[in-house]
Amino acid sequence: MADGAVNFLLDKLTTILLQKASLLGDVCDEIEKIKLELESMRSFIRDAERRKVESKSAATWMKQVRDVAYEVEDIVDEFMHHRDREMRKSDFKGIVQDVVNFPKRMCKRHYFSSKLQHIKSKVQEVSERSQRYGFVQLDEANTTNVASDIWQQYGDSSIFVDEDEIVGMEANTEQLLGWLMEEEPRRTIISIVGMGGLGKTTLVTRVYNNQIIKRWFDCWAWMSVSQTFGVDELLRSMIKELFATTQLPAPDKLGSLNYRELLCLFNDYLHQKRYVIVLDDVWSIDLWSRIRAAFPNNKHRSRIILTTRNENVAASVGIGSIIHRLEHLQEKEAWSLFCKKAFWNDPDHRCPKEIQSLAEAIMKKCQGLPLAIVAVGGLMCSKSKTVGEWRKVYESINWQLSNNQMLESLKGVLLSSFNDLPFYLKQCFLYCCVFRDGYPIKTKNLIRLWIAEGFISGRKGMTMEEIAEEYLMELILRSMIQVTETNDAGRAKTCRLHDVMRELAMTMSEKENFCTSYEDHQSRMEGKVHQLSIYNTVENIRISTNTSHHLRSFFVFPTDACSSFSLTCILSKFRLLRILNVEGVPVEAIPSALVKLFNLRYLNLRNTKIRELPKSMGRLKYLQTLDVRNTFVQRLPSGISKLSKLRHLCMYQKIDQTSETSSLRSMQVPAGIWNIKSLQTLAYIEADKELIQHLGNLSDLKKLEITKVRAEDGQALCSSIKRMTGLISLGVMASSTDEELQLEALHLPPLFLQKLTLFGKLNRLPGWVGSLASLSHLSLGHSCLKEDLLPSLHLLSSLMSLQLKNAYDGTFMHFKAGWFPKLIKLSFQDLARLDIVKLEEGSLPSIRELYLIRCQKMNKLPSGIQRLTGLQKLHLEEMPEELMQGFQDLVGEDQENVQHIATIKLIYISEGKRIVEEL
Repeated sequence: MADGAVNFLLDKLTTILLQKASLLGDVCDEIEKIKLELESMRSFIRDAERRKVESKSAATWMKQVRDVAYEVEDIVDEFMHHRDREMRKSDFKGIVQDVVNFPKRMCKRHYFSSKLQHIKSKVQEVSERSQRYGFVQLDEANTTNVASDIWQQYGDSSIFVDEDEIVGMEANTEQLLGWLMEEEPRRTIISIVGMGGLGKTTLVTRVYNNQIIKRWFDCWAWMSVSQTFGVDELLRSMIKELFATTQLPAPDKLGSLNYRELLCLFNDYLHQKRYVIVLDDVWSIDLWSRIRAAFPNNKHRSRIILTTRNENVAASVGIGSIIHRLEHLQEKEAWSLFCKKAFWNDPDHRCPKEIQSLAEAIMKKCQGLPLAIVAVGGLMCSKSKTVGEWRKVYESINWQLSNNQMLESLKGVLLSSFNDLPFYLKQCFLYCCVFRDGYPIKTKNLIRLWIAEGFISGRKGMTMEEIAEEYLMELILRSMIQVTETNDAGRAKTCRLHDVMRELAMTMSEKENFCTSYEDHQSRMEGKVHQLSIYNTVENIRISTNTSHHLRSFFVFPTDACSSFSLTCILSKFRLLRILNVEGVPVEAIPSALVKLFNLRYLNLRNTKIRELPKSMGRLKYLQTLDVRNTFVQRLPSGISKLSKLRHLCMYQKIDQTSETSSLRSMQVPAGIWNIKSLQTLAYIEADKELIQHLGNLSDLKKLEITKVRAEDGQALCSSIKRMTGLISLGVMASSTDEELQLEALHLPPLFLQKLTLFGKLNRLPGWVGSLASLSHLSLGHSCLKEDLLPSLHLLSSLMSLQLKNAYDGTFMHFKAGWFPKLIKLSFQDLARLDIVKLEEGSLPSIRELYLIRCQKMNKLPSGIQRLTGLQKLHLEEMPEELMQGFQDLVGEDQENVQHIATIKLIYISEGKRIVEEL
């Protein structure tokens, strides 16, 4: 952690010292001396990080290093802000005024010089202490990051934690399935009890996701219940989840209903239904007594599954419930799981004989705890297979692993995994604590936050985002972070910390004053914390001056009870803030004090109620990410074009929350936006001639989504796109569904383009589309093409998702053998004349999801659908009645053709109502 803090500060000081000495004056020498002192300390830091657990003196020294580094950073930030203000004033004032202000400036200069001299003395004192501890400098030339090398070879398909690798759950799975589907008509509560990490959630997830269960019950919901969940909020969340499973809108004014009204609404909805509800990770003994009235005992064989670490919680449910206690893995099962993780690159997961005794000893210290085994196995997979390397790990695992206090034993294992992380990953891992327990962390947001915090070190030939993604993948490989959702290409979309992992991280993070949370029971927030999360409270936030002065990141997480939230009194205290995240919080206005946050790098206002941004936004010269998606902002202030460090500008408003791209409203950007060379993301902007002409200046842009493009814009737009050689994602939307997109002139498209969205008429598919070797996602909308698309598109061997919405005006589609070898998702929507789809043997070998939506001439399923043996989901929406009726009856040929498909969803309109069925 201290290594990360010092490295970040050294980068900042180097940047400052590269400026002309005349800008720094007397303090230049002081900053240079501080920089040299910190550099001399850095050689000890990595070794001290490794010894921190073993040596109290080393831990104390490391804390002093971190604290003094942060103190230097505070002073330097304030000084540079003062210098910038001084220079701006000099630009607008005459010589006379400059002379008048000279004494004031000199006084301020002396103030900063004195503070820097004082902190320089503290840095020297801390540096000298390291000599007394006798730390040995690491030989960096002989140190390699084995895990990083292995990750390069690991392959996309093995990046994420695979729940199927968990062993020893077959009997538990069968038992739980039996309880869920037995003939007992009364409502039954099944409590799964065990310590954190035993696999309670994994077991229930497996059963819950079983398609047999989804067909057996009328409705279902899953809720992760943390220690901080309020009962009202829990009930609202469960109601939303239940309605979402049937794709029905949640009741109006749900947020305003009180406890009794929520209970009645919940009970009425479930009254005539066979339901299954999962309450995962319940801590409160009295929770069930407060919510039991919501679950009718309607004798329809309904079930409630409750997981908890506390057996008293399970006992509090009362008579008639089932309590199932999970046991630790048997030695044979534990060894099988350990080998799968530690020796994943061996086809048979075999342990080399020379280290088998050490491997078995390490595995036994995990005491059959699945999470501990996965974590240690992930740690050991990066080690060289030598006796010396494995003995070193065995001897360093905390003695608590053999203690009967299971949670402490697990902490010991996970602490070993944490200490083995490279310094640059430690702070990235601990940073995940800013997100509330159970909160799905969006990986794109996490990556941008790491960059804004300064955790990512530059590397030649790679963007900061690419490096940050490598960091994330390495943490996933080491089982430190769990992936909760992936996109069509199998890449992490959301992630989270396992509850025990988070407990470990929170303990360490709070100990180091790195990040913490403020809850409503706290009277006051004290201490020099740098990252602060606020939840379960919306008013009377009391933060000490000492805390607010040092704060660098501020997160507010929404609650249903929160009807409004004001930033005015808070922002005035946070002078050095780098991160402001209020996504989903009902903030209605952004105070003008925002622009005084001269250090601000990340501003997330997504899903808030704001209508405009401060006019002087251009003063936030370090801002990297601005997210105003789904707000009421319709126009950006002109000062945005002055933000020379801006990397991600995300803008749109969803007009219809249930629809897709066509319901998004774009936004105008101010002139000059094309001068921001650092831009990586420019999402959902409106086209105009000047913008299109200059877009090519953004040669490093990675993602571009541009709307309201006219036919006459085509030539100029193609010319600009040609210059964006690093573009990965491109979306071009015409000004209307009747407007033609003229894109044939793009003869040399971006070489590494992965996602392409074209909405608008096309006379023919542009020839360059078939040359996009890296393309994984293609969406065509309102193209109205008369020629067959497939002969051109099947050349896209990397394509994983193909969506055609009113894109083809023909009647026949023929998928031939060998075409689209990697396609996972295929969607046909509003193809008005399409009536026959033929699938040859060997076509679409990887297909998992098929969507047929409002193709009014298709009276039959695609011919050969029975050959798509990997097809897992078939979605039919508002298709011809003849086809839908055949599915509802499921007889004859239709039944034989689809019996291998796990999930079949039918959506149709009946008497003006939208009906959703799953077969």
